[in-house]
Amino acid sequence: MTTQAPSAGARIVVGVDGSKPSQLALSWAVRMSATTGASIDAVMAWHFPVNFGWGYVTDTWDPIADATKCLTDSVDEVFGAERPAGLRLLVRQGLPAKVLLDESKGATMLIVGSRGHGGFSGLLLGSVSANCAEHATCPVLVIHGDQPAP
Repeated sequence: MTTQAPSAGARIVVGVDGSKPSQLALSWAVRMSATTGASIDAVMAWHFPVNFGWGYVTDTWDPIADATKCLTDSVDEVFGAERPAGLRLLVRQGLPAKVLLDESKGATMLIVGSRGHGGFSGLLLGSVSANCAEHATCPVLVIHGDQPAP
């Protein structure tokens, strides 16, 4: 397979939450990037759960550092030391679907796993992937199953 250099402006956004489906989405992003020449933005969102009160937060909790570590660990597990050219790791505060929709504005494609960390088992799509598929302004690839990109 011929790999193109990242094209100026062409970008693929990938939702990462540390789950296996999101790691598969990363592997598919590399495949799509190789054929389109797009750079890759691996995006992790963090937010305070609705039922989470400030009284329960310890002084040492650093959600940005935790999210950054989870994102970095996921990327390292998928790519090891061979990260693709043009890969950016982005941590954003907000609800995952909204963050991914905002980050994917103007993108060539948005790639998400069908199920992440949360929701209800047995559903075909998770709420984040369904929301992204319905509301994104770019094509959305939802990764099902457990097979990495060819």
